[in-house]
Amino acid sequence: MTRDGEPGIEFAHRADHKRVAFEVTGAPDGFPVFLMHGTPGSRRGPKPRSIVLYRMGVRLIAYDRPGYGDSERFEGRDVADAARDVEAIADQLGLRRFAVAGRSGGGPHALACAADERLRGRVTRVAVLVSLAPSDAMTLDWFAGMNADNTRGFGSGRPDTQSVVEEIRQRAERAIGDPRLLLEDLITHMGPPDRRAINDAALRRLITDTYEEALRAGPYGWIDDVLALRRSWKFDLGAIDTAATPVRLWHGAEDTFAPASHGRWLAAQIPGAQIEVQAGAAHFDAMGQLPRILSWLTAADEPAGRDLLIGARPGQ
Repeated sequence: MTRDGEPGIEFAHRADHKRVAFEVTGAPDGFPVFLMHGTPGSRRGPKPRSIVLYRMGVRLIAYDRPGYGDSERFEGRDVADAARDVEAIADQLGLRRFAVAGRSGGGPHALACAADERLRGRVTRVAVLVSLAPSDAMTLDWFAGMNADNTRGFGSGRPDTQSVVEEIRQRAERAIGDPRLLLEDLITHMGPPDRRAINDAALRRLITDTYEEALRAGPYGWIDDVLALRRSWKFDLGAIDTAATPVRLWHGAEDTFAPASHGRWLAAQIPGAQIEVQAGAAHFDAMGQLPRILSWLTAADEPAGRDLLIGARPGQ
């Protein structure tokens, strides 16, 4: 659904004929960057205004993952399958090369594009902000430091899939009735950094609007996202060639939705990956980092800053 003043919605069709909804903002002749939204989320998630993107020379492509917004559901999809969404949209737009960014639940899906053989040579750079690690990550205490809301949402203590699905369904039903309730629930689990990050009425309305669009067709995108994140991602992080496709991770040290230990673990598995863990920042601070990340994604060449740890190990 598109409202007055918004960019027009477009559709691409994957090889399996599933419909994927996307929209393009920013500079028409700018460097293309795909933006993967969080969980739950939609193509209308927080992003720089079009005039800002235009000045930066960025052509930003945001899309609804299957089951969200106007994208057709693909039940049983894996994280790796996001590469087929991006491939379909890129082919329709005639894009030979492009960068990818993913925030929160979109982070693993962005990494899937970096690892995908069919996209090799097309993905120039990948940036991942406040991402979760795989649920079967060796040496990582996955729920350590995670707040009660996300711990419950990802099924700690309830390994059976049906109970997780029912939990999401109930939360989605409440949010469909009033999307503000979902944000209000999240706020009760936020620490001071996150509360500061969303201490803006316009941003809160944007987040609520994003949830409304995400769940407009039901809870299915949210359900499929969580189930995909809980099982094998179906790609090898160690196979990502950062010499050809540089990968940069950003994390807030005070994040309780996706603890910084997840970002450190990911960086340790991707040879040559760069990671920045920012003191005093948390999950929703990633929104403010996006312009800086977009500048890196579209730069022809940029040396790593001193604040970046190359291949950081857990605990650093």
